[in-house]
Amino acid sequence: MPSRRHALLAYAVPRVRRAREMTDEPAERARVEAWHRTLDRSSLPTRMVPRFEQRWSVVTEQVEGASGPFPSYVVTPRGKEPHTTLVWMHGGGFMAPIDPFQVRYALRLGAAIGARVVMPDYPLAPEHTWRDSFEPLVGMIARRCEEPGQVVLGGDSAGGGYALALALVLRDRAAVAGDVGAQPSRLVLHAPWVDLTTSTPETDSLDPIDPWLFVGKMRAYALWWAGSPDDLGRPEVSPALGDLSGLPRAIVFQGTRDLLWPGTRLLVDRAEEAGWDLTYVEEDGLLHVYPILPIIPESRRAFRQTLAFLRDR
Repeated sequence: MPSRRHALLAYAVPRVRRAREMTDEPAERARVEAWHRTLDRSSLPTRMVPRFEQRWSVVTEQVEGASGPFPSYVVTPRGKEPHTTLVWMHGGGFMAPIDPFQVRYALRLGAAIGARVVMPDYPLAPEHTWRDSFEPLVGMIARRCEEPGQVVLGGDSAGGGYALALALVLRDRAAVAGDVGAQPSRLVLHAPWVDLTTSTPETDSLDPIDPWLFVGKMRAYALWWAGSPDDLGRPEVSPALGDLSGLPRAIVFQGTRDLLWPGTRLLVDRAEEAGWDLTYVEEDGLLHVYPILPIIPESRRAFRQTLAFLRDR
């Protein structure tokens, strides 16, 4: 049963973030594009990280995307030489920038496993599609995998789906090169958005009970990110529909009060068929991306489970 703190967040978070269904797609596109013009994306949003300047240093690397360069932030603990790299792909429906809560979670996880943290600030929809950042990110992560030490690839929501899509291509290219080590060692996925076709019929039935996500927005954002209906089912966009064999070990967290739950269950079923070593943690009645939400006991439990998974060799 969800905790009282979770119930409070389930009530408060959608209201604080003014979560609501869109009126129509053109109006939503105009709203998001106008919002994007007001954003300052010149630096990593670290205001939710206690004593950030004392604990971490940041180097901004430029990734050459198809539509121009975009930043990737490399955050390293001061006074340490980490031998692990955590690449964290942020969520936000592919249309929202990195959120301070995502930074706080990624750095907390990085500190716990002794890692530098890499957070790409990839170009957003609707102005951009997956094609503007996918290949450059594959190359960036592949170069990280060639460095000494382990690479953990993870993400939340849309970022979790993006991380899995990148892992599929990294696996394929490692196989061609005959070097299975040239890919991440583990995957950590929180409520990953892995089926942008919304092929699971149960999705619509969850719309009334998910206080945060909305079916209309989800379908609009999916098409923005894909760029065309023909690309919605591609594994680079909907990785749950791709070949899941031979992927690194993974852990997936999912609450059932979440529109993405049916897509995640599809992923789990297909992973079992493919023989992919995937640890699935499902929590009844919990919100979207509950493991990165603050102050709730469920997120603390998920953090312990994540650390146990990453430390299990």
